[in-house]
Amino acid sequence: MDRRSFLRKAGLAGAGAGAAALATPAIAQGNQTWRMVTTWPKNFPGLGVGAQRLADRITAASDGRLTVQVYSAGELVPPLQSLDAVIDGSAEMSHGAAYYWQNKSPALSFFTGVPYGMTSREMAAWVRYMGGQEIWDEIYDQFGVQGFLSGDTGTQAGGWFREELTGLDSVKGLRFRTPGLGGRVWEKLGATVTNMAAGEIFQALQSGTLDAAEFVGPYNDLALGFYQVAKNYYFPSFVEPGLATELVVNKSKYQELPTDLQAIVKDVCQAEYDQVASDFYANDPRALKTLVDEHGVNVRQFPDDIVEAGAKAAAEILGELRDSGDALTKKTTESFIESLNILRTRTEGTDGAFVEARKKYFSI
Repeated sequence: MDRRSFLRKAGLAGAGAGAAALATPAIAQGNQTWRMVTTWPKNFPGLGVGAQRLADRITAASDGRLTVQVYSAGELVPPLQSLDAVIDGSAEMSHGAAYYWQNKSPALSFFTGVPYGMTSREMAAWVRYMGGQEIWDEIYDQFGVQGFLSGDTGTQAGGWFREELTGLDSVKGLRFRTPGLGGRVWEKLGATVTNMAAGEIFQALQSGTLDAAEFVGPYNDLALGFYQVAKNYYFPSFVEPGLATELVVNKSKYQELPTDLQAIVKDVCQAEYDQVASDFYANDPRALKTLVDEHGVNVRQFPDDIVEAGAKAAAEILGELRDSGDALTKKTTESFIESLNILRTRTEGTDGAFVEARKKYFSI
């Protein structure tokens, strides 16, 4: 599917085009219909499809007692206002990424992805077993909402660049779309950073407003058509090693649900965290092959001085957050760092050692 067809089918004509009235949730004979607003285009590989599948699974598992209706980016609210829609009661659920809301609390970035931070498995371990969920609940309690991990892309691509990067000096003044704490790292390296929703990135690259952009990886980026305006594709991302998505629900309405429906929402989110990760793991390499073989994309690795400077910048940012005057940001950072230092012994000492051995000695 080419980019124009994808965006047309995704209904990205703009937020105004789909700004239909927000109907009151249907409640009849004990059944409820909840609205899920998302930050993703309709049928967007991995992420948009994952949001729809999550909604369908809740509806099916509850036998229609809790029916979830999905609104893609711009259909009811602009994509980067989806959390606000849940906070103000315009929708019961939103599906997005917590680092989009770092202006509300810097601590929220930790529940999406941290530069040089946790992989997909490490993130799940921290949130599920090492106190991460409880801290996340504290943060979102301020806004009357509840967050659940709902998907994970795995380690992302580093981004699309019009020009080849020859070293750290190439980053100076680069106009780069990249969000979250990763954006702060690139700023420290000298880039001018901005964030924008998926459907806006291509035009910004095409017009020259951006010199570079990252979104997720080959599976998504092929659909978005970035290869048409930039041919240098860098791997891996060192700022998004295991990006998690979230489902956010109105907390008071969630707590009013019968306990079995609460469990369905929670358990489906956990299942989708793993389902989305598997989807990306299966389809990223196939999409990358298409990008290289059919569209002439150049796959590159970041120069060592950029990778090293990025690590230094990431450590500085985490230190600043740990020393933050905001108690919850400090608490989140300390928990994350402590857990990372435990979890990485497994990832690097066991998983990493195995991968290196397989790469070096095994072929079939």
